[in-house]
Amino acid sequence: MSHVLVIESSARSEGSVSRQLTADFIATWQAANPQDSIKVRDLAAEQVPHLDSDLLGGWMKPADQQSAVEKAAAARSDLLTAELVAADVLVLAAPMYNFAIPSTLKAWLDHVLRAGVTFKYTETGPQGLLVGKRAYVLTARGGLYVGGALDHQEPYLRQALAFVGIHDVTFIHAEGLNMGAEFQEKGLSAARAQLAKVA
Repeated sequence: MSHVLVIESSARSEGSVSRQLTADFIATWQAANPQDSIKVRDLAAEQVPHLDSDLLGGWMKPADQQSAVEKAAAARSDLLTAELVAADVLVLAAPMYNFAIPSTLKAWLDHVLRAGVTFKYTETGPQGLLVGKRAYVLTARGGLYVGGALDHQEPYLRQALAFVGIHDVTFIHAEGLNMGAEFQEKGLSAARAQLAKVA
């Protein structure tokens, strides 16, 4: 049995294409792998704070010197990191906001990219500790960005995931969603055709 962790990051609770893609992914995966467990963490419904001094204090100060707020911040990071460590498959649903990922998804990454836990520094450079996992990234984009200079989503997420040892990453892009009905249908159809093959 595999454990699947799904991270939703769309600010929209209704009408979100990335959430539609997530629902399609889950349905496809469950049909092919009914024994697998799927955990969904919705960063819009249960927001993760941005990196701040409380979290840094929770990470860096000795336990007896931490404030209650710092302890709570560290415990939240521990929970999010434990979910990622336990997952065999990671799914990131990432609409494109201003050419990049939602700030909520960046906040989640800031909680789980942790030295000594998900990566470590060695004499030859950083080494990811989450080897053997797979990741799928489901994006929703108003324009056409794949392979272009304005796509700051895919390069960043590939680098962040590789940094913690996740190199088996599949991107599924739904593009052209704001370019008229024809582009929208084409973009959604292409993404759903890829989704049908993931499991």
